[in-house]
Amino acid sequence: MIDVAIIMGSESDRKIADKACRVLEDAGIAYETKVISAHRNPDKLDTYVKQTEAKIFIAIAGLSAALPGVIASKTEKPVIGVPVNGKLGGFDALLSIVQMPPGVPVACVGIDNSVNAAKLAQRILHLCTTSLYRD
Repeated sequence: MIDVAIIMGSESDRKIADKACRVLEDAGIAYETKVISAHRNPDKLDTYVKQTEAKIFIAIAGLSAALPGVIASKTEKPVIGVPVNGKLGGFDALLSIVQMPPGVPVACVGIDNSVNAAKLAQRILHLCTTSLYRD
């Protein structure tokens, strides 16, 4: 069973994704990585989001950084956006991720900070398994 799905907008985001993978591996959290562009592969993204067993999404994207918001629009599961330093020092991606419309929540970490995204996913998963937070 996969707990975390790491989705990159393009293969060029692999180095950033690998940092998150190491954190999740060290914590013993099951994950998988996919390269699915919200712009170039919208149908593939839609199918994946609807069919995956993952409990949390980490979406890594630069430039317009539409990926986290598109994922969040298709699921009730938590989405953590990682803006990538591309153009404009990554501020374009950062602003795109933090300015989601009402009803489409996306958590956002710092530019290129997939380590914090993985650590946040780990904390969310911990809440799900801690009896203190169960009804």
